[in-house]
Amino acid sequence: MRYLPHTNEEIDAMLKVIGRKRLDELFCSVPDECRHDGAMDLPEPMSEWALIDHASELAGAMKITHKHKVLIGAGSYHHYIPETIPSLISRSEFLTAYTPYQPEIAQGTLQGLFEYQTLTARLLGMDVANASIYDGASALAEALLMGLRIGKKKKKVAISKALHPHYREVARTYLRPTEYELIELPYDEDGRTDLSALAEIEGLAAVAIQSPNFFGVVEDQEKLGKQIHDVGALFISTFTEPLAYGLYKNPGECGADIVCGEGQSFGMPRSFGGAALGMFACKDKFTRNMPGRLVGETVDVDGKRGYVLTLSTREQHIRREKATSNICSNQGVCTIIAAMYMASLGGTGLRNLAKLNFDKMEYFKAAMVAKGAGLVFDSPGFNEVVVEFNNDFKPVFENLIEKGIVAGLELGKYYPELAGKYLFCVTETVSKDVIDTVVAEVK
Repeated sequence: MRYLPHTNEEIDAMLKVIGRKRLDELFCSVPDECRHDGAMDLPEPMSEWALIDHASELAGAMKITHKHKVLIGAGSYHHYIPETIPSLISRSEFLTAYTPYQPEIAQGTLQGLFEYQTLTARLLGMDVANASIYDGASALAEALLMGLRIGKKKKKVAISKALHPHYREVARTYLRPTEYELIELPYDEDGRTDLSALAEIEGLAAVAIQSPNFFGVVEDQEKLGKQIHDVGALFISTFTEPLAYGLYKNPGECGADIVCGEGQSFGMPRSFGGAALGMFACKDKFTRNMPGRLVGETVDVDGKRGYVLTLSTREQHIRREKATSNICSNQGVCTIIAAMYMASLGGTGLRNLAKLNFDKMEYFKAAMVAKGAGLVFDSPGFNEVVVEFNNDFKPVFENLIEKGIVAGLELGKYYPELAGKYLFCVTETVSKDVIDTVVAEVK
C-alpha cells in the first residue's frame, strides 16, 4: 500500500496550481549546502534476527545499561508498573493512536479518557481535568497562556526559579515571540520560592509554582497561593511527580486555580525520555479557557449512556484562530495508562506507595548526613534531595557507576550557584542495599 496515494496526474495538477513544475522545486528555499544530492550511503539490509542482534550490541556499548540503578529523578521517575497495565493497554479497545473525533466508533477510548479525567480531578483536587496535553513542560506553557487569556489586558506572568529548568525553557520558547513578559522569581536558602517582590510587579496575570520543586522541596502552597491571590494573579501549581499527592495536600486544597504537570510516573517507563503525559486541571469557572480536549458524558437517542468530545478547541478542529491550544499530538494511550495506574493502586495504594517513597528518602538523607554529607535545603521534601560534600564527589560517582549505580545529578549545568552539589532521587525501586552501597562510598 502506498503511503502517498496520489497519481502523477494529480501531482501535476497540484503543482500547476502553486506555479511549480517539479516536486524538487518545493524545496528551493532550502540552501544547497543544507541539501543532500545523490544516493544515501546506507549499509546493506539485514534480516530481522541479524538486526535484533545488531541492536543488542549497540545497547551493550552504552555506559549506563538497564541493569544500572539510577538515583536520578529530575522530572523523570522510575516506579514499578503493575502487571495489570501491560495486559489491559494491549487490548484493541484502548491501544489506538486515533483521536476520537467520531464517538460512534470510539466509545472504549472515550470512556477510558473520561475515567482518566475523573481520577485526575480527584487526585489534584480540581473541578475539571482535560484528556491530556503533550507533556509536563508544554502543559506549563499552556497554563501560562491560559492565565494570560483569563487576565485579558495583563501582559506578565511569573515562574519560580525552583521550577524544572526544562519547563522554564519551554515557557520562554512559547512566550519569546509574543508581547508577553516572563519573570523568574528566586528561591531562598531553604529551597522554597521567594515571593517578596511580587507586589512590585504590575499587570501580573499568573504565577507558577512547582511542588515538590526541582530540588525535591515541598512548597508551602497555601501560603504562596494567598500571596499570589492578594496581588490579583492566578495561582498555577505544577509538578513533575504526581505521586507526592498521595501523601501531601493536593493543589486544589491549597487554593490553586490551574494545576498542570507530568504524569510519566503513573505507569509509563522512562524510555529514553518518552512517551510522556501532560496532566492539566482547573477550576470549573475557567473550563472554557482550558487547552486540549475534554471528554464528556451524554446519552444517545435511546437514552443510553455515551461519551463525546465536549470541548476540543484546537486550531485544526473547530475554532481555528480562536483556539485555546495548538497541541495536536494524541496522548490518548499515555492518558489511559495513567488511568489504569491510578485505578490499580486506588487511593489507599497511592498513599502507601507515596509513604514508602518518603520513608526511603528519609533513610537516605539520615544516612548521608551521618557520613558527613550535608543537605543544601533543610526543608520537607519528597523523593529528591540536594546533597553537598566536603570533597570532590566525582571520583566516588565514577566508582559507583562501575558498581552499577548512577548516584545523582550534578546541578552546575542548571544552577551555577549549586555547582558541585548533587540532586539524588530515591523511589520504591531503590533497595536498602543500593542506598547502603552509596552511603558507604561517601567518606
